[in-house]
Amino acid sequence: MEYRIDRRSGIATYLQIVQQTKQALRLGLLQPGDRLPTAKEVVAATAINPNTVLKAYRELEREGLVEPRPGLGTFVRRSLARPGAAADSPLRAELAAWTDRARAAGLDREDIAALIASVLDERFRDDDTTTAHAATGESTVRHGENG
Repeated sequence: MEYRIDRRSGIATYLQIVQQTKQALRLGLLQPGDRLPTAKEVVAATAINPNTVLKAYRELEREGLVEPRPGLGTFVRRSLARPGAAADSPLRAELAAWTDRARAAGLDREDIAALIASVLDERFRDDDTTTAHAATGESTVRHGENG
């Protein structure tokens, strides 16, 4: 696992470590039993404060994803991987091909990220609204809808 810290992102450094670790867990790049880099290794590679690394690891531990083993390091407890999200899945290959088409159409990284984020927000907003209202028994009418 190699962390890449973007100091201009506006995202706290420890959260970048947490997010990158979770992404590796989702993609199956980290498996239960794998050891995370030591704080010292992360500091050497990224020039961040060791306490920042330890804060990230504590957050991952709090979420039940990793466990410290004194004298040995921090180890993955459980995976977040799902079959369709694996690094070698057909869905990933389709997304890579779509991304190539978007780049060929002149979109840059930020354009593509914004487009994907807007679709995710749209698709998951409906799921979140349905779930929330099902739990409370409420119904919603959005602008432009009859009902």
